[in-house]
Amino acid sequence: MTAKNRAAFMTGLNEMEIRELPMPAAKEGQVVVKLEYVGICGSDVHYFEHGRIGDFIVEGDFILGHECAGTVVEVGRGVTLRAGDRVALEPGATCGRCEFCVTGRYNLCPDVEFLATPPYHGCFQNYIAFPAHLAFKLPNNISTKEGALIEPLAVGLEAASVGNVTLGSSVVILGSGCIGLMSLLASKASGASNVTVVDVIPKRLEKAKELGATRVINAAEVDSTEAILTATEGKGADVVMETAGSTRAAQQTPFVVKRGGTIVLVGMGPDDVIPFNFAKLMGQVAGVKTIFRYKNQYPKAIKAVSSGSIDVSGIVTNEFAFDDIAEAFRVNIENKKEVVKIVIKI
Repeated sequence: MTAKNRAAFMTGLNEMEIRELPMPAAKEGQVVVKLEYVGICGSDVHYFEHGRIGDFIVEGDFILGHECAGTVVEVGRGVTLRAGDRVALEPGATCGRCEFCVTGRYNLCPDVEFLATPPYHGCFQNYIAFPAHLAFKLPNNISTKEGALIEPLAVGLEAASVGNVTLGSSVVILGSGCIGLMSLLASKASGASNVTVVDVIPKRLEKAKELGATRVINAAEVDSTEAILTATEGKGADVVMETAGSTRAAQQTPFVVKRGGTIVLVGMGPDDVIPFNFAKLMGQVAGVKTIFRYKNQYPKAIKAVSSGSIDVSGIVTNEFAFDDIAEAFRVNIENKKEVVKIVIKI
């Protein structure tokens, strides 16, 4: 039977339709991958609900999805991967020539073509042609479902790296969605001895505790600043990560970071301007750093999962078939209190 390529198109706000597409072919330096699992990211949901994130605007029918893994079925000229290799795709193809690319900071490339970031279609489809150098081979002990989680894990590893989390670090993570949980796993793997996770959704806090958080704090029930300071003997944490994209949480960071510590802003919030207490920050002599996606983290993430240093298998709370993708988005939007991470089996 001839293979078919189907894709899920966002056709309007909160509207999804599956259509057939031509089968892709591998050009020089490319592979064609039969996708097997794709995760639903918060950015996918935001585009689906609102049609834009900042200056990135969905115009016309659009394919979402950028967290993916599958099996190579065709290789182009000059490619060392082989048909049958299972791979995770790093979703951002950069120019390779600008000052940021040549200095290893390719996440800052102004000409990046990133899956599911308008105008570039994403990977909620059966087959995709993609640059072979961004298709990372998975060891035999990593499933393609876990492979689809390498992308958000790379964000968590970037946060831990930029925050300089090391052996014995105390870390506070504000937000326990998928990225917050990946930051938790990355911090623990980097040597953090004390990790506090804060959120307002009990289900997510339960998951954080399950994944190894030292303590969890429900900010809807207690004064989280006071609770963090109590837990850190009034000193605050060496590293504070804001992963929820919450203006209120970002404003909280100077009050819970240790003197000389580091704040890492990870989440992309809805507000263009965030009022921030720099006077408090200066008194702490603390630093503020930001991350944008990640750089050079895929090999590290794959090795960490393969070695057992990081177990991402517990992140997923819901799995849907490809034909039920519209329902998966509905559940993600309407059941936020019960959903941590949804993956689609393509």
